[in-house]
Amino acid sequence: MGTPTAAARATQDSPAFRAIARTGYVVLGLVHIVIGGIAISLATGGGGDADQGGAMESIRQTLVGIPLLWVIGVGLLALAVWQIADAFLERDPDTKKRWAYRVKYLGTAVAYIAIAGTALVYALGGEADSSESTQALSAALLATPGGVILLTIIGLVVGVIGVVFIVRGVTKRFESHLALPDGIAAKGIVTLGVIGYVAKGVAIAITGVLFVAAAVTRDPEAAGGLDAALRALTQLPFGPVVLWIVGAGLVIYGVYCFARSRYAQMR
Repeated sequence: MGTPTAAARATQDSPAFRAIARTGYVVLGLVHIVIGGIAISLATGGGGDADQGGAMESIRQTLVGIPLLWVIGVGLLALAVWQIADAFLERDPDTKKRWAYRVKYLGTAVAYIAIAGTALVYALGGEADSSESTQALSAALLATPGGVILLTIIGLVVGVIGVVFIVRGVTKRFESHLALPDGIAAKGIVTLGVIGYVAKGVAIAITGVLFVAAAVTRDPEAAGGLDAALRALTQLPFGPVVLWIVGAGLVIYGVYCFARSRYAQMR
C-alpha cells in the first residue's frame, strides 16, 4: 500500500477527524444561508455582496464573528482533506469512472479550500473582493496569447459545473451519498437537496456565462464571481423575483448541508 493511500485510509479511520469533517458541512451550510440571505436582500432593494467575501464580512460583524470564521476555516479544510482522501481511496473498478470521481473529489476539495482561505483571511482582519479578483484574472488572461480561448474554456467548464449541479438536483443523484433515515424525514431532506442543488447550479452556470461573455467581448469587467452572477439575474424579466427565488434556494441548500452533516456517508 502506497504512502498516500495509507495516509488517506488513516484519515478516514479517525473518528475525531470524521467529526471535524462533518462540521465542515455545517459551516458550509451557514455560508450558503448567509449568501442566500444577502441575495434576497438585493432582490428587495438592500445592499451587500452575495458571495463568499460578503458572507464572511457579515459573519465577522456578529458577536462571535472571529471565532466562527476560524471554525469555518478549519471545518472546511478538514472537509477538503476528506475529499482528497476519497480521491485516493476511490474503488470503482471502471478506470474511467474511477478517474472521473477522483477529478470530482479533488475539484470539490479545491472549492472548499478556497472558501476556507476566504474565511481565514477575514478572521485575520483582511478582506477579499472576489469580483475584483475575477476581473483581474480575466484581464491577465486576455492580455496573453490565446487568452480569449483559455477564458472561454474556463467559462464553459464553470458553466458545465453549474449544469451538473442542476442535473444532480433534478435526478436526485446526491441521494447515493447519503444514509437517509426512514419515513418523512428522508423525503424532506431529499426535497431540500433538489431545490438547493438546482439553485446553486443556476448561480454557478451564470458565473460561467459571464466568463464567456468577457472572452467574447474581450472586456474583463464583464466577468465576475457569484455576486456578479446573482446581480445579473436582475436583468431578466421579473429579475428581482428570480433573484429572490435563487437566494431562497441557496438558503435551502444551506439547510440541506446541515442535514448532510448528519447523514452523509463518511466511509
